[in-house]
Amino acid sequence: MADELRALAAVASEALLFGGVEEIPGIHRVPADAGLRRTLGGTLTSLNVRMAASWLQHCQDGQLASKATSDSWTKWAASESKPEQHNRKAMTDDDVIAFIRQRTASQPGVSRTRLLRQLRDEGQACEQSRFANLYIRTMGER
Repeated sequence: MADELRALAAVASEALLFGGVEEIPGIHRVPADAGLRRTLGGTLTSLNVRMAASWLQHCQDGQLASKATSDSWTKWAASESKPEQHNRKAMTDDDVIAFIRQRTASQPGVSRTRLLRQLRDEGQACEQSRFANLYIRTMGER
């Protein structure tokens, strides 16, 4: 996308990029900040979209990339950004499957997302896609 972004910068009077890996002259880049995930909610995968929505709330003078807006955002983000540290215990596939079976038996209809949140809230670790695969495999066995 770098070529497309450079082309945009050549014609746009005001352009913003949330995330990205490099600065592009002519585009105001707002680096991704994982420390805002808890404040903005959701997953890291969609954090840049929520950052963009929050940026609009900090728009001070009707100008998306003005110094006033940037300053407002920077001040807010600095006060809200809290690096997350997870000291969760790794689980084997068998442990995750046992967790899924136990919880779905005691909470019929509970969503996969809610189960993963419960597992993590209890200090256990399991990557989202791995949990999804184990959930599908487990629930397909029933």
